[in-house]
Amino acid sequence: MGQLGVHFALTSEQADALLDADSPDTVLALIEEIEEGLDDEADQVSCDKAWDAIHRCLSDGTLDPAGGTYPLSHAVLGGARLDAGDDYFVSYLTAGQVDDVARALSLLDEQFLRERFFDLDTDDYNGPRNADDFDYTWSNLVDIRTFFTRAARIARPVIFTVDQ
Repeated sequence: MGQLGVHFALTSEQADALLDADSPDTVLALIEEIEEGLDDEADQVSCDKAWDAIHRCLSDGTLDPAGGTYPLSHAVLGGARLDAGDDYFVSYLTAGQVDDVARALSLLDEQFLRERFFDLDTDDYNGPRNADDFDYTWSNLVDIRTFFTRAARIARPVIFTVDQ
């Protein structure tokens, strides 16, 4: 995975439709509707390609969606995987999980991420590991934290999407 990642806060109707989707094509069509129908830019946050390093830093250092410890492991790839086919990854978090993730993210500081970032296994993580890339990763994590805080405050479920 190395594409652009985006989180979306969902209405209950959107969440129900995604959870009831009976095919990858239906999931993809619903996500397209969600993207096109956003009324509030605060209902999404793009983390560009930083999602890769962020997930690794918040989990077990890998891209395993089940790796690491809840709730931090659910900030990007963790959660229920929705079947969107082989070329698209979608993970779903309930509003309760969003609240747990928001609380956990609120406790993180730059030093925590810095230590995790520069400890990533160079055999597994092939992204740059320098001060500029760390700043990029930290900035995106701050945006994700703000997004989760808002989504939790209004009790919204969240999906994370990325092309594979």
